[in-house]
Amino acid sequence: MASTKPNTAAPKAPAKAKADKGAQAAKVEGAQVVVKGYVPSLQKMYKDVIIAKLTKEFGYTSIMQVPTLAKITINQGVGIATGDKKLVEIAQQELTTITGQKAMLTYSKKDISNFKLRKGMPIGVKVTLRKAKMYEFLERLISISLPRIRDFKGINEKFDGKGNYTLGVKEQIIFPEIDIDKITKMLGMEITFVTTAKKDEEAFALLREFGLPFKNIKK
Repeated sequence: MASTKPNTAAPKAPAKAKADKGAQAAKVEGAQVVVKGYVPSLQKMYKDVIIAKLTKEFGYTSIMQVPTLAKITINQGVGIATGDKKLVEIAQQELTTITGQKAMLTYSKKDISNFKLRKGMPIGVKVTLRKAKMYEFLERLISISLPRIRDFKGINEKFDGKGNYTLGVKEQIIFPEIDIDKITKMLGMEITFVTTAKKDEEAFALLREFGLPFKNIKK
């Protein structure tokens, strides 16, 4: 006779339910999901072309000596947010939309009475991009956003002496992800390219090969 003992084991959650739960946890408005195994074109170009060019130019004897782009950090100050807290929330959403990664708030580190600023108040937003999202942002910046600047003639070549480069952008509307009819305030930002280069000359060559349009590049 077959056993009539009830099954007390906990039922397994359906695979689809687990997937949906994970998707909801990862979902951030304006953020992008990178498909596993996807390699951006600039990352592929670095491995296939840039490494060889820089090795020849600087005489590297090991691939470990070739500088890499470690990260891109985008900072946006919203000083006027002390008078309107919604502005910093809007800036956070805009930067999230531009970069495809959720922007984090930055806060005041001290009180400044003249500006009605208190320690701990939100004063800006920040995003740090690495790996695939970094290369995707860089490609969009080079091929789409920078050419949208009025009377654009290239970017300056001033590095920080440590192999890093900061680009100032005056208006967020150069990015096609931003709807100009919906913006409430023109805001600028600083985009910092952090490399593993030991010298500015090497960092310049790396970013040049990626396609950053520096002024007066020697052909």
